Amino acid sequence: MRHIASNDSALPAIIITEADQDRLYDLAYAIRRSAPEVAEVLLQEMGRAEIRAVEEISGSVIAMGSIVRFRDEDGQERTVTLVYPGEADIAAGRISVATPVGAALIGLTVGQSFRWAGRDGHDHMLTVLGVAAGA
Repeated sequence: MRHIASNDSALPAIIITEADQDRLYDLAYAIRRSAPEVAEVLLQEMGRAEIRAVEEISGSVIAMGSIVRFRDEDGQERTVTLVYPGEADIAAGRISVATPVGAALIGLTVGQSFRWAGRDGHDHMLTVLGVAAGA
């Protein structure tokens, strides 16, 4: 999995909360052997993210626990909650940040899109349509 910047745009700016920063770094290092591509993306995202206090983050920024509505490259819309791996349950709409889609979502804001090359050799893209704070 690698990011793809289109000719007319760079990677989208992202914002990570201070509360999520350390835990996401720890997670990325913990999954380096089991999911090296996702770990690499998480580390890259953390390295380029703007880090802010939780109270400085608007409700439109995807943080851990956020409920996110997005559209994929096929035009399908999904609503998921972004969680840590131990809390993930696809059937319940809880997607792990340690998956390609979860790693792509963290730190994005409403209206931003993210493209990446998947393990299947195809380009993938998602666009954030809405964000709400989780319970």
